[in-house]
Amino acid sequence: MRRRWVALTALLASLFAWAEDKPVGITAEQPYLDVVHDGKLFRIQRDQDNDAEIDPDYARTSRPCPPYCIQPMHVAPGVETIAELELLEYLKRITRRDAGVLVIDSREADWLIRSGMIPGAIHLPWQRLHPAHAEPQAVAEIMELQFGAARAGILWNFENARTLVFYCNGVWCGQSPTNIKQLLAVGYPPHKLKWYRGGMQSWKSLGLATAPYKKP
Repeated sequence: MRRRWVALTALLASLFAWAEDKPVGITAEQPYLDVVHDGKLFRIQRDQDNDAEIDPDYARTSRPCPPYCIQPMHVAPGVETIAELELLEYLKRITRRDAGVLVIDSREADWLIRSGMIPGAIHLPWQRLHPAHAEPQAVAEIMELQFGAARAGILWNFENARTLVFYCNGVWCGQSPTNIKQLLAVGYPPHKLKWYRGGMQSWKSLGLATAPYKKP
């Protein structure tokens, strides 16, 4: 009888141990990354609940196309397409006060209110760089004050311009690709433009933390 009780106790203990959530790291060597967001430290880590599921906003598979059409793997020649680990490296550089890098959330504000944003990124809605929605002078101010480009007569000098990492909602989102193409059209060097193609859908599908959006 005692042996049966010991065996049952061991079985129950193993079942409870199996049921507990196992640690969820970013990689086997990196459990989390602390970045600066809105002037404060913010920890990027994956949801530790092993049964967590993706945000319902990103569970839909069949948004109407157009406008929500699948984007190509490479948005333009010379522009690197990156994934999560590469994006984390850029966020790490920003946290280390590398002024040469900027991560940009191109989405409209209502999306950020609902789903948050990637910690360490800034919000720059795609319309603010689009000539159909923004005045040329307003775009020029962004180019100079935020991107670090300099006027060179009627052209731009991008020697000291920042590396810009764009993202939006996912592979079906054309907002960040639109901005990248517009910057290329005015001469922004392609090697200084990066695209996180997976966007928020991929970020959330991996359970990575998001920061709440604060209206300006």
